[in-house]
Amino acid sequence: MPDVPSSNLRTGGQIIVDCLRLHGVNTVFCVPGESYLATLDAFYDVQEEIKLVVCRQEGGVSNMAEAWGKMTGKPGIGFVTRGPGATNASIGIHTAQQDSTPLILFIGQIARDMSEREAFQEVDYRRMFGEMTKWVAQIENAARIPEMISRAFHVATSGRPGPVVLALPEDMQTERAVADAGRSCRATQAYPGNSDMEVFRKMLADARKPLVLAGGGGWTQKACNDLTTFAEANTLPVATAFRRQDLIDNRHPCFAGVVGLGINPKLKNRLDDTDLLIVLGTQLGEIVSGGYTYFTFPKPKQTMVHIAAGVDEIDKVYQADLGINAGMVEFCAAATDLPPVDTPWSGETKAAHEDYVAFSTPAEMPGNVNYSEIIGWLSDNLPEDAIITNGAGNYTVWVHRFFRYKQYGTQLAPQSGAMGYGVPSGVAAGIRHPDRVVVSFNGDGCFQMNGLEIGTAVQYGTKTIFIVVNNGMYGTIRMHQETHYPKRKSGTDLYNPDFAALARSYGAIGETVTTTSDFADVFERCCAANGPSLIELVIEPDAVLPTNTLSAIQKNALGG
Repeated sequence: MPDVPSSNLRTGGQIIVDCLRLHGVNTVFCVPGESYLATLDAFYDVQEEIKLVVCRQEGGVSNMAEAWGKMTGKPGIGFVTRGPGATNASIGIHTAQQDSTPLILFIGQIARDMSEREAFQEVDYRRMFGEMTKWVAQIENAARIPEMISRAFHVATSGRPGPVVLALPEDMQTERAVADAGRSCRATQAYPGNSDMEVFRKMLADARKPLVLAGGGGWTQKACNDLTTFAEANTLPVATAFRRQDLIDNRHPCFAGVVGLGINPKLKNRLDDTDLLIVLGTQLGEIVSGGYTYFTFPKPKQTMVHIAAGVDEIDKVYQADLGINAGMVEFCAAATDLPPVDTPWSGETKAAHEDYVAFSTPAEMPGNVNYSEIIGWLSDNLPEDAIITNGAGNYTVWVHRFFRYKQYGTQLAPQSGAMGYGVPSGVAAGIRHPDRVVVSFNGDGCFQMNGLEIGTAVQYGTKTIFIVVNNGMYGTIRMHQETHYPKRKSGTDLYNPDFAALARSYGAIGETVTTTSDFADVFERCCAANGPSLIELVIEPDAVLPTNTLSAIQKNALGG
């Protein structure tokens, strides 16, 4: 008898798209390429189910996908072409790795019969991405697509979340196969054991100056609610790690501030003096450890409990007195079930929050635009669910210090310190949450690394408000330059466009603010716009930090 065609026989591209639908994907970021035309064609048939967001550069793709992963807790999905497309996209992969963000990047690849010949744009992605992903593979057989994609979703979301890269040979995508997609992915997390929780409670009961340091990935609204409940029950001071400030309402009396760049000296003293440091999800890397100077090696003087979703994170750098391998949702739920302990430290918790409030109150600064007052005004006037995004640079120190985050899921910022993140994350947030206010902060140098994605914002009608902090230089590097090589400025000046005019050329609203008093009216006009807008803040170059100026740094370096 002749073979009967299977109704399940499809191209590799169709199987890929069907698998994405099965796993709940509704938005994909891409820059098109000939290396995955068959998959692009398959997206045509599911336009009502999957929104394909076409970006301007692959760095925008991976940054938007990373921001999507942060917002949803599910893998952000990106598609890029081989070679140059993949290398451009690597920045977002690195951010996803350091920020513990679930992300899956699909890369179109050369045909299978051309490998190992230095074919056009050929790259071995296993070697290229091996050190910055949780898993990287190439799908050689169309029939195995469901298996590989299911594994990618599981790896990206289980344990410590992170990025996965899958290469898609061009001819594999046109190959026809019968493939059962199976069921949608379910992430796996470890639960804390009862014995560990008993030891943890005893350590807490014996403490006199405890401090929680919350951060890392894998958080949800429920986990944050449970963290707050646990902190309230035990009057615990809670500090957050660098760029994880939205894990607890910053107005809460238990909130003690941020352990990161520009740390409040009083919080640093508390970190030194604590007799029980509860590291909750945070990776103890360079930024939160002050360049590995805040804690002694190999065993910190502080009694330390380290709770981590990835077992490899425990004792990775510092030896903990108690290590608990657990997801944030799982641990925080278990912590709320613990009977509260006596809290002789309640006065210290109150003082810690008062110190945070004083530290986050806007201060004077040089120039006609007081950036700290603008941040303070936004903190006081934005809706509580407004989303704040930023890239990297000294301009972010003001945002982290003077903006008080009120809800989980309102901060999108790269722990990796990657410039160029502010614009694409602002676009992704605007697409994901069209009814919420989204404010994207960017330095003048930072903006120009991915500022072309403002065109993506216009194309998809987001209402993102992009703020460009313009001081005419790479401010962070200039600050370090004056510290170590005073009066030897080299390679840090920027010749900038008229940013407001640039925004208008894309079809967005463009405004320029040269005095603090003008900002509120300009911002309100932008909020009322039916599309994206950009506000350029002209900042005095001397105002390089909230606590210091370039001229003072230079004078001090010269011994003045």
